[in-house]
Amino acid sequence: MIAAGTDFIILTGFLGSGKTTLLRDYLALPEAADTAVIVNEAGEIGLDGAILAEGGTLPIALLSNGCVCCSLGSGLESTVLGMLAERERQRLPPPARIVLETSGLAKPGPILRSLVGLAPLRLRVGVVATFDCTRGTGLEAFEEAAAQWVGAQALVLTKRDAVSAAALWQAREAAAGVNPTADLLDCDDRRTMLRATFSLRAQAAEGGTLLQAESVGLHHPRISLVLVRFHQAVPWDDLAEWLDNLAGLCGERLLRAKGLVRITGAAQPLLVQSVGTVFSAPRPFGADEQGHSFLVLILRDFDPRKLSEISPALPMNWTGR
Repeated sequence: MIAAGTDFIILTGFLGSGKTTLLRDYLALPEAADTAVIVNEAGEIGLDGAILAEGGTLPIALLSNGCVCCSLGSGLESTVLGMLAERERQRLPPPARIVLETSGLAKPGPILRSLVGLAPLRLRVGVVATFDCTRGTGLEAFEEAAAQWVGAQALVLTKRDAVSAAALWQAREAAAGVNPTADLLDCDDRRTMLRATFSLRAQAAEGGTLLQAESVGLHHPRISLVLVRFHQAVPWDDLAEWLDNLAGLCGERLLRAKGLVRITGAAQPLLVQSVGTVFSAPRPFGADEQGHSFLVLILRDFDPRKLSEISPALPMNWTGR
């Protein structure tokens, strides 16, 4: 059972930020016909699942035995395997995408960790988080909201029709401030934005819906953005040890790592990514004709100067705020 062509999209976002509405609107589109949905309810009553299932025929599984990021155990893995086995029994190919709508209190990092057992399926996994334009960063006091934002590859602006043009621009800046490495999904054409939100390939291709977060951004008092530049190629063993020690030193204060690192003796740089301390398997990425070698780190309540304590010493320097 291989699902290499299937996107696994973790749709996260704080309570009341518009996740269910976003997903419901997408499921009404013809493009969503080959979508399977898993809804994680923190309580025993599956209201969100009932809303999504109303009037539809899409396969929807409900996980109601607690927040998926802390108490589900192997339930998510078995649910995904069950969905794929049922498709196989019906002699159908794997779905184009599986969307996991998390509870509003879930953190992406533990969810990604729980997917390790599904690695043989070769799913394309991505995290999309909602950013409520009516509340902006007013939720930053909740560590769950901050973890959702910084753990996402893309932030989709929700409730944008409920704010003024000026407030919408402020929301874009605020979203970029909490995760400068994410793409911002924001577009007047609702259908175009929905397509980009629920397709990892569309997020890369729908240039009209993406705002590069690096172009804007506000200083955040608790979040540090650090750019690490490597002066030359580094041995893989040294990089692996450095990343391991980085995770050990920072712990939960490491929110995100993303970059390209040139490795001694390798023709291509490695794409290095983590959500929290959960690192994806590094893989060769592009030709890198300009020889870039860097890591972007997003850290919470952490003094970037402590990075100098990490061993082994690598040929690098860093800048941050």
